[in-house]
Amino acid sequence: MLEHTRTTGGKSVSIHKKVLDQLIVMTERITLTEGRTPTIVPFLTIVRRNSETLRSPGVLTPSFCLILQGEKKLYLGQDVFLYEAGDFLASLIDIPASAQIVGATEDSPYIGLRIDFTTQEIASVMMEAEINAEPKDKKLTAAAFIGKSDADLLDIFYRLMKLIDKPNEVRFLSELLKKEMIFNLLSGDFGHLFMQKVLFDQRADGIGKAIQWIQENYKRSFTIEELAKSCNLSTSGLHHKFKAITTMGPLQYQKQLRLQEARRMMLSGPVGVTTAALTVGYESPSQFNREYRRLFGQSPLQDIKAIRKASGALGFENS
Repeated sequence: MLEHTRTTGGKSVSIHKKVLDQLIVMTERITLTEGRTPTIVPFLTIVRRNSETLRSPGVLTPSFCLILQGEKKLYLGQDVFLYEAGDFLASLIDIPASAQIVGATEDSPYIGLRIDFTTQEIASVMMEAEINAEPKDKKLTAAAFIGKSDADLLDIFYRLMKLIDKPNEVRFLSELLKKEMIFNLLSGDFGHLFMQKVLFDQRADGIGKAIQWIQENYKRSFTIEELAKSCNLSTSGLHHKFKAITTMGPLQYQKQLRLQEARRMMLSGPVGVTTAALTVGYESPSQFNREYRRLFGQSPLQDIKAIRKASGALGFENS
């Protein structure tokens, strides 16, 4: 488990908390509703939960999520990360993971801010700002990580939230602030994690191409050997690099994307288990049921029924 240490007392800590408190007040002026609330800033969402949630599998998408209040657990591969107020989670590609909100109550709800972005936007800022794209460490690391916000980053969030009161200015100025936020992250302690060239080389040979191909063709069957050959990689090289970035192998990655999409289909409309299984690429409904139970903890029918009964008690909010 990732341990977060904090310095107690001191001017910097009190100022940090003051800004977080200001941001909380700003979110509460917009909504006290549980769940995800979009704002007039096109890429900004407020996430609020008034109670603990169950551990819920989902897919991290390219985003930057700041916790203003509360705690959350992220289960990524074999690792468990606990992050709290002032911490952020950044995800650079689609990565299957599980999450759980911890300790939230009506008096002290979980509150987070989510910024959606794309790898193309990161690449654009790198190019415009002439930032060296070479990471400090050649070793590949998972394309999702947790860090601590600093005063500059919180100031950007504060200015972004203030734009919500200026509808005539929000579209243009919010894009500038988004660029400033990405620049801040690229220039900070975690910049080298954003600048893994493999994440941007999706049209070139290599692991980036493999990740993109599976995302676009998760319904199709393939072998590791076929995928490696199409990307000009050895079988062992593909598996090693793929697991370093996504925390799992290519076939497991495909399987989780399939199961997540099937779950989404069954939740969003009158789609039966067999139809969902065949639509996402399974040839055997019984295999689908086994793998679904292994990932979500119960059969598809039981899982969907439990989610609808819980009415939003799951923990995965992409924030």
